[in-house]
Amino acid sequence: MAAPPFTLVIVGSGPRGTSTLERVLARLEAADQVRDPEGSRPARRLEITVVDPCEPGPGHVWAPEQPRYYLMNTPALYPTVAPARGLGNNAGLTFEEFRVGGGDGADLDAVERAELAELAANGFPSRAIYGSYLRHVFSRVRDRLEAHPAVASFTVVRAEATCLRREANGYRLSLERKTGQGPAVPDLVAEAVVLAVGHVPAHANPLQRTAGERATAVGLHYQGPNVPADVDWGIYPAGEPVLVRGLGLNFFDAMTAMTVGRGGCFVSTGKGPGHALEYRGTGREPLLHAASRRGAPYRAKACIDSFLPASVSLRHLTFDAVHALAADGAPGEPRGKVGFNAHIWPLLHRDVLHTYYATLARVSPELFEEPGTFLAELDDILDAPHVHGQEVWRTVARELVERAAPEARWLDVAGLGHPFADRGFVGHSAYQGAVLQYLEHDAESSARGEDDPLKMAIGALNAGRGIVKRLVAEGMLDDASRLDELGRWFEPLVEGLASGPPLQRIEELAALARAGIVQFVGPDPVFSLDEEAACFAASSPWVQDEPVTAQYMFEAMMPANRVAQTASPLLEQLWADGLARPRLMLNPEGEGVYGSGFDVVGQPYRLVDAAGIAHRGIFVLGLQLSSVQWGTAIAAEAGAGFADGARTLGDADAVASEVLRMAARI
Repeated sequence: MAAPPFTLVIVGSGPRGTSTLERVLARLEAADQVRDPEGSRPARRLEITVVDPCEPGPGHVWAPEQPRYYLMNTPALYPTVAPARGLGNNAGLTFEEFRVGGGDGADLDAVERAELAELAANGFPSRAIYGSYLRHVFSRVRDRLEAHPAVASFTVVRAEATCLRREANGYRLSLERKTGQGPAVPDLVAEAVVLAVGHVPAHANPLQRTAGERATAVGLHYQGPNVPADVDWGIYPAGEPVLVRGLGLNFFDAMTAMTVGRGGCFVSTGKGPGHALEYRGTGREPLLHAASRRGAPYRAKACIDSFLPASVSLRHLTFDAVHALAADGAPGEPRGKVGFNAHIWPLLHRDVLHTYYATLARVSPELFEEPGTFLAELDDILDAPHVHGQEVWRTVARELVERAAPEARWLDVAGLGHPFADRGFVGHSAYQGAVLQYLEHDAESSARGEDDPLKMAIGALNAGRGIVKRLVAEGMLDDASRLDELGRWFEPLVEGLASGPPLQRIEELAALARAGIVQFVGPDPVFSLDEEAACFAASSPWVQDEPVTAQYMFEAMMPANRVAQTASPLLEQLWADGLARPRLMLNPEGEGVYGSGFDVVGQPYRLVDAAGIAHRGIFVLGLQLSSVQWGTAIAAEAGAGFADGARTLGDADAVASEVLRMAARI
């Protein structure tokens, strides 16, 4: 008698869920090729169910129907949910392969085909066209899984998983459909469950909750963190001031939605970078008053033909160097661990400085008395044996710059994150002018690409971030360093410098600033609510002027990715019933604090319950791994290895391998 099918449920059909399905298929098809097909099949056939209230493939964030002016912040050559076809995989493909192939046979409309035709490898796709790519990959994978002899059934259930509980031989999931989405659906029973839920709603933090409650009480409008495509931007009246907290990627989405989204357009001026665009409005735009702690928006990405600059090569911060240090026992750390400030940053800092001054000497040799001699002396300082915990080398390097190349000036890397630090401005107009000058300079820098020293230094930072991501995933940073050093200062620094928008967005922002539609409040802003006057107010201690007031305010940020703050019914239930818990981490004082992600063990990552016991059949992928990985929202890098830039594919592959191993046991 044939064994009953092995039941697998994947909760979430976005990028991580799609990658898991693609890896299951790839392993089944690879086994077909190397052995007799009958002998390569699992002892039990697979019964696969995918659960998601949104369209499978794009999921929620990447819906193809969203406005096309929402852009990705990675170039077309970078993202993928599957290994490249050149690696022997025929079901999945990278986004770049999808672009080059004109959609690869996907059912695209004329607008989508036009976007692909105009999109270059280093261009920035709309989120909508990336959603079309995800839809296509999911469809291809689904069709081939349905046809594979090892798969008994493949079902997509458009519903939300709201409850997951243990059963005698597995787990039971309860599902709910929203009103109008169809009839009620029965529970699912599964032997393996993959949680690939991606971005989920979050409860407001105390500050946001209080702001919302007080605003409602006095008739003001407050918008908390949200996915930009989910916000009703039409609620903000034309010509009225709106306070915006945050100048990151969500700010650029909001800025575009309330200008281009209302019929405005940007036209070429024929001038150089920084002044390339002029905004022609419709009169329906609100007046945006934006502020963030650093006082300036994220920097634009450099205009280059690759993800990392071709001229950037890390000499000091390498995975092998840090691994050897950890194996020998890093000073002040348990064997196998390193600290970010003491051991990683000094190496990356050296690489950033070397990159900056090498590029500067190449493009502006007139700043140096003897460029070759200067670089040789600098490298002698940077290459000297590193005494951990001692930073004297930085003083020696700075003295060299001041003596041998004073016009080159010292690069204060950490200071790049706060471009207006300790500067006061008399009046809003003075600060507006300073930020506009900053934007124009940033646009010029990006346009220079590989010939811009600052952008190449940022490229070195970005390359180092990739190594740090691997070190975190392999458990080589202790908790205190991860929380207090990596999380508090390095992550905001590298995000603001290396995770910014395409140059187009900075040019657009500069045009809007010149038009007076976007104005800047100042660094370290103070937001308040005056209940008597019934208005929000924003001011900066660094700008001497009256506070800006408005009846509208929104948080330009995504919902918090913290499982302890989640508003997902499923994730809340898992914690409440003890089937899951946030990972407990030790801060620098040795106190236990909750990390942002679930407690998990192993690879594949198995969910750990409240008693500290790992579930045999519940696996976690993506954002909810943020306590054991870093940068979990970033897509897999096309062409990278599973241990490096394509770690999300490696995680999915590990889940696929384990699921097939479980199915092989009768």
